[in-house]
Parts: sequence; C-alpha cells; structure tokens
Amino acid sequence: MTSDKEKAYRTGLSEALNAGYALLENGEAAVDAVRAAVLSLEDNILFNAGRGSVFGRDGSQEMDASIMDGKTGMAGAVAAVKNIRNPVELAYAIMTGSEHVMLNGQGAYEFAKLHGIKTEPDNYFFSEFRRNQWKQLQGTGKSALDHDVEIKDEKFGTVGAVALDKHGNIAAATSTGGMTNKQYGRIGDSPIIGAGTYANNKTCAISCTGHGEPFIRAVTAYDVSCLMEYKGLSLEEAMNVVVLDKLVKIDGEGGMIGVDAKGNAAMVFNTEGMYRGMRGSNGRNEVSIYK
Repeated sequence: MTSDKEKAYRTGLSEALNAGYALLENGEAAVDAVRAAVLSLEDNILFNAGRGSVFGRDGSQEMDASIMDGKTGMAGAVAAVKNIRNPVELAYAIMTGSEHVMLNGQGAYEFAKLHGIKTEPDNYFFSEFRRNQWKQLQGTGKSALDHDVEIKDEKFGTVGAVALDKHGNIAAATSTGGMTNKQYGRIGDSPIIGAGTYANNKTCAISCTGHGEPFIRAVTAYDVSCLMEYKGLSLEEAMNVVVLDKLVKIDGEGGMIGVDAKGNAAMVFNTEGMYRGMRGSNGRNEVSIYK
C-alpha cells in the first residue's frame, strides 16, 4: 500500500460518507442515504463494484447489489447483471417499482431499461488493475474463492453502507463485482437478503463483505439481528459473535458494518484490515483501513 494509494482510498471512502450524510443532514430517509453512499463507491474505479468491478472467467464483469429498508422491511436485489452503471439503483428500482425482491441477468437488464436505469458500455467498467488480477488466474482453473490462491494486491472490494436517519429508521445496501475469475454464473452473498444485507428497525442494519459462500451458509446479516432480538445482545456483541466466532469456524473471511435504531454503530472484521468509515451527528467522522 503506497501512501498515494492509501490517500486515494481514504478520499473515496470520505466522499461516500459525505454523500450519504448530506442527505441525512437534510432530513432525508436512511434508505436514500445508503443508496447515495453506495452509488458514490460504485462510481469510484478503486472499488470492486460498478466501475472497476473484477473480471469473471469469461472476461466479463457481472455485478450484484441489494438494498433494504428497515422501516418497511421492503428489499430489492439484482444479481449477475452487466453494463448497469449503478447496480444499487437497479436494486432500489426493483424494491420500489416491482412486486419482486430479486431479479437477475438479462431479465434484470430489461427491467432496468424499462425504468430508465443508466447503462454503460463495457469499456466504462474496465480497470487495468482488475484485468491484471484476472490475468494472474487465467488458465489455473481457480478463482479468488480458492483459499490456496493468492492474488497480488487483492482486496475483497465489496462496498456497502448502513444508516440511521433522524426519524429513527435504518437501512442497508451492498454492491459488488464478485470474485476474480468466477465461473458458472456464481453469485455471492451481496444480493442475498439476510446473508449480505439486512435491515430491521427493531434490531439493526448490516452490510457484509468477504468470501460470500460462508456468509450465505451462515445467513450472516440476519444472524446478527437474531442474536439481538432473541438473545438480547447489543449490536457490537452480536457482530462479534458472528464475525469473530461463527464465521471463523467455517473459514469465513471478511467483515461487516452495522448500525441500530439507537445510533450505535460497529465495524467488525476478522481479516488484517477493512476499508471502512463512519460519520455521525455526534461529531464522529473517521476513515480507517487497518486494525
């Protein structure tokens, strides 16, 4: 990590925080704040979501995203879509403009066109950095999911946001390009409600990042909510149980960010670092990468 690269990541995180916080300051809903924050990160080529997404085995870039409103329990998700500039916008459109929760592939693309969701050509999403990562795995028969694979400068890169608005409502959103050299139409935890994303005003809003398969099997985001609702754990206590104990036992590398309706926030991970930040009306405003 060079000082210039670290500065660029920190700037990108700060821009996303400010995009979401500006809406909250203006009295807007939490669901709109997380949408704005994730959109900012999707537009930043440094992160593995939207522009700058990783390459699959066939050389294409397929993206997943989801969003959930803790007030209403409504959710929208999209999986394995190409050429959608901001997958989180499509997820939001699915939540608000259809009777469905998740759409995928070509059907999701057709829905996007009907709802005026912005698309871009393949070259918009291209990143030389991501292409070089993909080249390292070509011909190996492996993806970044394999634990014996090391990719130079690999970052999980999934982006997400959680927020609490002045009305006491919470929301979560997550977006990703998936795993480098993925195949067979692989979909991770990010678009799966309860695994990579979950929000419920009674408990918490959670967005996850990491190796998606263990997160799916553990129903990770919802598990935090359950520990809070049924065992009376605090947000951070519940996140610690899931991330530092349950996931570790099943080789689940990664972390999560969370907030509850009382304004408690936590960012927990079991890796060497996690690109993260938070901003609150109490004056707290921070961006971090390592422990």
